[in-house]
Amino acid sequence: MTETAPSNDAVRLMDCPDWLYLLREFDALYRYGSDGGSPAIRSHRKRVRDAISAAISANPVMDARAPETRPVTAHLPRALDLGERAAMQGMARALREVKDHLTWEYGYDQLPKALARKYAFCEILGAKGPVPCKALNLGFVLFAPSTTYPQHSHHEIEESYISISGAWSENNLAVYAPGSLILNRPGDEHRITTGDRDPCLLAYAWTGPTPRLAEPEMKLTTPRRTKGS
Repeated sequence: MTETAPSNDAVRLMDCPDWLYLLREFDALYRYGSDGGSPAIRSHRKRVRDAISAAISANPVMDARAPETRPVTAHLPRALDLGERAAMQGMARALREVKDHLTWEYGYDQLPKALARKYAFCEILGAKGPVPCKALNLGFVLFAPSTTYPQHSHHEIEESYISISGAWSENNLAVYAPGSLILNRPGDEHRITTGDRDPCLLAYAWTGPTPRLAEPEMKLTTPRRTKGS
């Protein structure tokens, strides 16, 4: 079976400036932000920006997805307002321009009811994003105030989060403000909590093998039971 070539009137990335500008904001985050002296973060940042540059240069045919909301997206306007007031204003403004076209989802077959009201993510670039790409996944995760995102890990996927707005903590180690970058290596267990006053919006980047990026098989880790529990 032969593949059908895109028609001349197919909508490509360069025909969609709002999506292009959003990708350029991602590129700026990974090109000009600090690696904090970490070789692992430096290498990850290079992989991400190289993949973004390749994706933009390829000018792919856009894969329009039906917009979809989740309960937590009621907090998106507040998250964007906070982002526009702080260091991540460029990203927040670029995201606002496409917010009505985002497909928010869960990524899990089963999700606790309480978390289903407080969490969702949208893919921007990747196997299932409006901008097709096989080498990288980019997107956003939105959390409501007072959210605990349970312990989980990603098999064969290296993941970074960059704070856009709101305060959050990973594994109870520190409080991260807008502009912070956190790197999780493949298999690293991590748990996220958010502040009790405002929503939290994180940009994410995933690198890894193409089959795994296309089907990440996301699973929450079952907490270990202690004696007497």
